[in-house]
Amino acid sequence: MHDIAAMIPLDSGDFAMGSEDFYADESPVRRVSVGGFAIDPYPVTNDQFAAFVTDAGYVTEAEIAPNAAMYPGANPEDLVPGALVFTMPSGPVHLGEYRNWWSRSHGADWKHRTGPESSIVGPGSHPVVQVSHADGTAYCEWVGLQLPTEAEWEYAARGGLDEAKFTWGDHDPQEEHPLANTWQGRFPYESTEVDGWTRTSTIGS
Repeated sequence: MHDIAAMIPLDSGDFAMGSEDFYADESPVRRVSVGGFAIDPYPVTNDQFAAFVTDAGYVTEAEIAPNAAMYPGANPEDLVPGALVFTMPSGPVHLGEYRNWWSRSHGADWKHRTGPESSIVGPGSHPVVQVSHADGTAYCEWVGLQLPTEAEWEYAARGGLDEAKFTWGDHDPQEEHPLANTWQGRFPYESTEVDGWTRTSTIGS
């Protein structure tokens, strides 16, 4: 069950939201104010989401076939339940085309993270994946909460370090001593291990 008592309360405040150092859609940097709120210290797990699905009889969007009327001209074979799955290519690819490493897998959903042959047996404490914004909203309503806004999430993630590039400051030690589980190696075809962090199917910077 969701542990509401473990949520971290944050006071209201303002901060510099966004960045002009990485991705174009993160700019421009602007001052944003948020009211006080509380946020979970960890992502929702497979076990927590499973309890919600069982109790509410909920079916995620990835488990529902797309509405053909919304995709005129689509191949009927693609109008089946599924979700995008990361697939590591064998060598360098054009980084301007996400389809070089993302592909739609028929049968991929929160219970089958990488396709119909996969399962979540075992990693019950792992973060739930293959859920949409609507799925997350439904889960939060079930536990009596709501999803944080983009501004609230970034305000919390910054940990009080206003205008810093990263949650720990401005220095980027990721290649030598990673402080976050971002991609190590040459994306998206080479994944290496540094200080125990391994990346084989995670998108990062």
